[in-house]
Amino acid sequence: MLRQPLETQTLYAELCERLRVAESARSFASLIGSFTKKTVRGGEYWYFKTSEGAAGQREYFVGVDGAETRAVMAAYAAGRADADLAREQLERLSAMLRQGGAMLTDGPSARVVSGLASAGVFRVGAVLVGTHAFIVLGNLLGVRWASALRTQDIDLAATRVLHVVVPQPEADLPGALGALNMGFLPVPGLNPNAHETSFKVRGRELRVDLLTPARGPRDGMPVLIPRLKAAAQPLELLDYLLEAPLPAALVNGGATLVNVPDPARYALHKLIVSGRRQAFEQTKAGKDRQQAAEVISVLYEDRRGDLGLAVQSLRKRPDVWSARLRREIAKLPSELDAARKLLLRELDR
Repeated sequence: MLRQPLETQTLYAELCERLRVAESARSFASLIGSFTKKTVRGGEYWYFKTSEGAAGQREYFVGVDGAETRAVMAAYAAGRADADLAREQLERLSAMLRQGGAMLTDGPSARVVSGLASAGVFRVGAVLVGTHAFIVLGNLLGVRWASALRTQDIDLAATRVLHVVVPQPEADLPGALGALNMGFLPVPGLNPNAHETSFKVRGRELRVDLLTPARGPRDGMPVLIPRLKAAAQPLELLDYLLEAPLPAALVNGGATLVNVPDPARYALHKLIVSGRRQAFEQTKAGKDRQQAAEVISVLYEDRRGDLGLAVQSLRKRPDVWSARLRREIAKLPSELDAARKLLLRELDR
């Protein structure tokens, strides 16, 4: 684990802030396109055509030709200039981060994540988990990980229900993948009667898996997530990982705003998962422990309180999870003895 230069950390913080502002200010002017006038049954109507985003080329009705519609078009032109300037600033910050040693996501995976973001997947509560989240967490914590990070498995997690006080927003995850024209196909599960929870590009390693918290140890059948128009595979303790997500930037040629787990919860969850791996998954178990150890090392130096809060939250769950974490803490490398003692003290409170 290496510290990123302070300048790089500052640039990343600025990039995250600009992405959050751009997301909150998202409007009609955020789309690149053009206006077209059509004559229908003697009347003149304006439409807006755009091919931006995961849905491919689309056409939106703007209004009847008249003063109000032309005012909307004039406002679009003014807002378009602001949107172009904001995009140029984001691209410049991303380029500076690449030169400054920030951790980068591989091109194909970044394209998929960007497409999913354009479709609104992260706006409706999806969280990036797995190794791609680990890469983002490195930038968020200002470090470069020592772990090998070659993977094109994109793991997304989402709760079954999004609790909001406005009408339930939606995002078409399968449609977004199809619009990328990368060849994504559903992956049939072992049960032919179950919904598919994975999408893969034939002949390549690129894959997207959708996960959701299990409601009990026997909750193993895929369940539909209506707001994503897709099914997800239930996994135990995933609710712990999804309780306190953070917005952060995934960096490649540009930048995409995503949701990632709290770093401390990510580390403890990785430890517990490593002990639940089957015998044929020991390579993955080793990767889980390595990632957990690296995150714990950084947090112990910089944000020890986060580790304590993560343990306290885990202790509110059935005792079996604390017992499993205790067993895995014992497997941490010797250089993390001080962090191990801190975690055990929190478990014994």
